[in-house]
Amino acid sequence: MDPRLYVILDRAAARGRDLAALADATIAGGCRMIQLREKEWLSGRLLPLAERLRARCRAAGVTFIVNDRVDLALVLDADGVHLGQDDLPPRAARPLLRPGMILGVSTHGAEQARAAQAAGADYVAVGSMFPTATKPDFQLVGPDLIRKLRSEIRVPLIGIGGITRGNVAEVIRAGADGAAVISEVCAAEDPAEATRQLLAAIATARA
Repeated sequence: MDPRLYVILDRAAARGRDLAALADATIAGGCRMIQLREKEWLSGRLLPLAERLRARCRAAGVTFIVNDRVDLALVLDADGVHLGQDDLPPRAARPLLRPGMILGVSTHGAEQARAAQAAGADYVAVGSMFPTATKPDFQLVGPDLIRKLRSEIRVPLIGIGGITRGNVAEVIRAGADGAAVISEVCAAEDPAEATRQLLAAIATARA
């Protein structure tokens, strides 16, 4: 798992673009961790698309994570599943996963982040870092929460929410191991170039 740049493929954010083509562009840009996020389609309808994405990621050696759907992640033999605060609790999901499967958890405060780590999360996502249109009911916590948690969270800490090429450095300098983005790549005119620029900004901030 390389969480430096975690690209989340979302059909709504992609505005009609083919997610498999977006995955190809993202991988070409250097991303090594991709998540499929779909809030409307039922698992049966989503399965064919998820299979295409899984095949592309596997061929490229890219970590493939499924958002919310533990059942779909298992059927696909995905690398892992990502759960939100309203999804199956990590303590309940972990026994269902195959050995070695990654369990990621979204959190919006210090207590949630600590609880996710205690429940066995392999990485903890914290957000929202900045205002975001992807989640209208977002809770703005900012990079300061990363700073607060850095000494406590031993697993990879990933900033999420409103992250762009212009502000990703703030998240990394605050202590995040990586940044998750949706619209910055899914809605970009050139997704591969957007991916490359994000990775370059992350590398500069780390240095």
